[in-house]
Amino acid sequence: MELQLVESSMIQAVGYDEPSQTLVVIFNSGRTYEYYQVPPGIYTQLMASDSKGSYMRNFVIDCYPYGLIKKKRR
Repeated sequence: MELQLVESSMIQAVGYDEPSQTLVVIFNSGRTYEYYQVPPGIYTQLMASDSKGSYMRNFVIDCYPYGLIKKKRR
């Protein structure tokens, strides 16, 4: 999965695997999360959003199952 750097005060990079519908988000805090069962349209809208942090808060975080895959940097 290729990660794309994004312009955001909250998010550093985003990646998406369409076959598994897995969204990977690296936050500026250094934490990396995987969000599962995310439809392709949500990823497309996230990447097109002017405020990726707001989009994440409103349409992804707490809306899809997720897992922490990397804790924040020290």
